[in-house]
Amino acid sequence: MTAAAPLADGATVVFVGDSITDAGRTFFAADVAAGELGSGFVRLVASLVGVRHPARGFRFLNAGVSGDRVGDLAARWRRDVLAPRPDLVSVLVGINDTWRRYDADDPTPVEVFAAGYAQLLDMVAEHTDAALVLGEPFLLPVRPELDIWREDLDPKIEVVRGLAAERDAVLVPFDERFRAACDLAPPAHWAPDGVHPSPAGHGLMALAWLDATAAAFG
Repeated sequence: MTAAAPLADGATVVFVGDSITDAGRTFFAADVAAGELGSGFVRLVASLVGVRHPARGFRFLNAGVSGDRVGDLAARWRRDVLAPRPDLVSVLVGINDTWRRYDADDPTPVEVFAAGYAQLLDMVAEHTDAALVLGEPFLLPVRPELDIWREDLDPKIEVVRGLAAERDAVLVPFDERFRAACDLAPPAHWAPDGVHPSPAGHGLMALAWLDATAAAFG
């Protein structure tokens, strides 16, 4: 199934990633099956789809965990992503793989990031018929010292773009959308620390995600 194909009524959509996806979800319920959506873009997507398609019965699950890198996703992929039998899997990961290089001297080489990410997608293809949606990791220039992070993050963004093309997945251009949004308001309006979105930033993400996946919801 391609990510552009319409989803059936009652389809299950699993979002997985780091704190940007988590958005407080794990504060309320560690178990993905509990259905807690957090306070960020995942909740906004579920809300808007529910308004636009009230009779379709789509099920949304948030499997974001704050601090996760691509290797952390691998450790819980079967339980949190495959076990719910998803019809669509949306992945957003990568900023922590960059961040830990600069705050903990614990880098994730781009080759390791690419191989780990590809393995996760292989597991989805092997065990489900789920469509794939891949979100670009992003960084906003709220402080000059963050500029150097681009040397690490930009190659990882290219990995995500390449995997989306190879796997016939929908790409959500979060980094591109935030760059454009910074022409409308200062970067801190969208993400005060450059990484974690403000309410407006989560709103931008929800709209970007829905724009990219419009065909899936009919």
